[in-house]
Amino acid sequence: MNDDVRNIVLGVIAAGISAALGWVARTYLWKRRLRRKQAFFGLPENSESLLVVNRNPATAEPAVHRFDVFALLELSALIKDCGAHVQVVTHDTAHQGFGERTEFCVGGPGSNRRTMAHMSAMLPGVRVNIDPEPGPDRGAFQIGAERYRLEPGVTEYVLLARLTAGEPRQSRPVFLFCGQRAINNQAATRHLARNHERLARTYGNSSFVLLLKVVNSQAYGPDVVELVADVTRAAQSPLPAPARPSHRAP
Repeated sequence: MNDDVRNIVLGVIAAGISAALGWVARTYLWKRRLRRKQAFFGLPENSESLLVVNRNPATAEPAVHRFDVFALLELSALIKDCGAHVQVVTHDTAHQGFGERTEFCVGGPGSNRRTMAHMSAMLPGVRVNIDPEPGPDRGAFQIGAERYRLEPGVTEYVLLARLTAGEPRQSRPVFLFCGQRAINNQAATRHLARNHERLARTYGNSSFVLLLKVVNSQAYGPDVVELVADVTRAAQSPLPAPARPSHRAP
């Protein structure tokens, strides 16, 4: 074997070793990202999850708003990426506890009874005005001492929450997407899909409640979203009781 042939053989061997090492490194990094994603969503391989579907409050028929359908499709893709299974149930038939399997609830308390139950149990500092009568506070969020009013198509708000009961490492999370309008629910699911790695680095497996603002949805749809604040502490702290009227004589 002359020097030229030897150099060619050594070059081929070196290229093969480099390709193999690159494949091993990429596979390792992919599996590590997948494990982190599965841990954040509480969705290990072949686990079961629950997708709770709300109803369109604008109709008396049992229908789902098209933007909520888009939100459900994005969540289904996330669940599939984790290698988990999903059971789809309507909000009024999900009669079970939480913590045994990951749950995704789409819609606010006006369209999803399951969301209402979770907020009552785990977010005592949040109130949502679901009064059907027109008024400036219709659809408004009350979070602690702050109020966030709805300006349809211009400025809208949505709560994105990851909640756990008991020990976070043992309890599967509940994800809430509570928007003032259906398009806001889709905006929250899209925000979660795009930013779950950053959220996992920030919060790990702990609970959090984020208030997001959907900007000019009539022009930009669900794509332009701004983080208003992390409202976890205020949302999990009971609202102060209203002052009782005094009955003392003047």
